Amino acid sequence: MAAAPTPRESVSAAAESACRALDGTFAAVSVWERERGRLRVLVNVGELMPGEEPVPDDESYPVHDFPEIAEFLHERWAAGGEPHAWVETAEGTGPGPASYCHQRVAALRRRGRGSCVVAPLVLHGRAWGELYVARAAGSPVFDRGDADFATVLASVAAAGLAQTERLEEARRLAFTDPLTGLGNRRAVDIRLDEALEAYREKGTVVTLVVCDLNGLKRVNDTLGHAVGDRLLERFGTVLSLCGAMLPGALVARLGGDEFCLLGVGPPADEVVRVADELCRRAAELEMGEGVACGVASTGDPIGPVSSARRLFRLADAAQYRAKAARSLKPVVAGRDGGPDDPVIRLADTPADRPRERRRFRGRRP
Repeated sequence: MAAAPTPRESVSAAAESACRALDGTFAAVSVWERERGRLRVLVNVGELMPGEEPVPDDESYPVHDFPEIAEFLHERWAAGGEPHAWVETAEGTGPGPASYCHQRVAALRRRGRGSCVVAPLVLHGRAWGELYVARAAGSPVFDRGDADFATVLASVAAAGLAQTERLEEARRLAFTDPLTGLGNRRAVDIRLDEALEAYREKGTVVTLVVCDLNGLKRVNDTLGHAVGDRLLERFGTVLSLCGAMLPGALVARLGGDEFCLLGVGPPADEVVRVADELCRRAAELEMGEGVACGVASTGDPIGPVSSARRLFRLADAAQYRAKAARSLKPVVAGRDGGPDDPVIRLADTPADRPRERRRFRGRRP
């Protein structure tokens, strides 16, 4: 099944489709950032002029340069009309309900374009932005029929953008822990499977850090769960800051008081240094009792790693030893005796033995 389009892909597709349908030479989609009072260009497609980039970093314009975005949508539409497109030309206003001669006309002349059609994009019942399509100077000028067609195209594009937004929100909820805003176990499972595939094909180092936040039960029992939630959020922030030290790392809350950090690419020692920093910062939190960290990496002598389940077992066993020893530093699987490392022996203990602390996913190692 094909992946759902990203917001950027949807916006680009809307601009490209409108440009072709209206026989334009250039098209752009902009979003109205109300808090900044600006129209920010998301994508430019077609024949680009100097200063125009396909995906601008920050191409934006004050809304007061384009009064129709506020006046037309908020006065005419709110008064009972509909959000119709309008046409402008390099010579001034074209056919349509708008009656402005402003920055757009100057921009058309400056960029060698003869006319443009501007269509409001309306999402969830409110003005979201605009679809802009232009033709080169010397080409037939857009007419009222083009404006009506652009209105329909904008409506279709807005429906597609709204659907993409809903899918993105659903995806965010599916892969995000609602309390901390970090990834959740589902996000880790998917990323870890992909990482181990890269490990098998290219030898990419994959390192998993499993953390258990100490003292959460005491905080919940003595100060209440609201305070416990604040401790979880604060530790999540610390974990996120430490994860940022590793390019591309994923930080997540596995559930309850358990968190993890997944590094893909950096050497094991680099991830261990970050885990050590995490332990140090967690110990400085106002509440709680620090954190127990266990590390397992394909860059260490831990034996074959044929599944995500085995790497999780190794990291969890290392974390269990760190917790039992009240270690202020991470315990790393495979660094205390190689294959005879006690962490590896603990991880490989059959699941029905009492030392097994966590029920892992039901995958074969």
